[in-house]
Amino acid sequence: MAARDYGQYCAITRALELVGERWALLIVRDLLVGPRRYGELAGGLPRIPSNILAARLKDLQSAGIIRRIPHSRVIVYELTPYGRELEPIVLALGAWGFKALGDPREEQIITPDSMTMSLRTAFQPDVAARFPATSYEADVGSAGLLVRVSGGTLQVTRREDPGWEGAADLAFAAGPGIHRIISGELAPDEAVAAGVVRVLHGPGDLLNRFASTFHLAAA
Repeated sequence: MAARDYGQYCAITRALELVGERWALLIVRDLLVGPRRYGELAGGLPRIPSNILAARLKDLQSAGIIRRIPHSRVIVYELTPYGRELEPIVLALGAWGFKALGDPREEQIITPDSMTMSLRTAFQPDVAARFPATSYEADVGSAGLLVRVSGGTLQVTRREDPGWEGAADLAFAAGPGIHRIISGELAPDEAVAAGVVRVLHGPGDLLNRFASTFHLAAA
């Protein structure tokens, strides 16, 4: 399958041959959130050329990492059990990359799937288990998410998905600078004062719970 052959007999080399091509892991990242139609994958990766997306999907299928299945009269792509084994690797890579994330550039965007995986990466289940069940309606960039935390479990629903329900305990809007709250660089009240976060409804002190529940150390 590999378009790139490193000529080495090594498990890490083989892994890179399978998912090391550009865009491949981002396709996996989005499919870890859930099955996606071709157009949804393209929309979530706005800079990927159509021919490259088609090639990566074909390669990932050939490797047994994803598969095409019929769903509600359309064809969607989903991860196979073998592909889902990449989840802890993707989350660990996200935590490692967060240390070097820095401030966003003007042209960089946040997609619903990328934000969902960021929240999964930052989720602290042991901390969450100490709080009552809490739901957050988060508008982060172009991503509208309903984030439900109950005990040590996390459920994230996109605004466009079935199951979206309003009336969350706290609704807030934020830009890419939300990483400053997740890293602890800004306390929630400082983030509100700086305009990084805007409380839409609900008690603003729940932002402190959010910041404790979703935390990653920056470099």
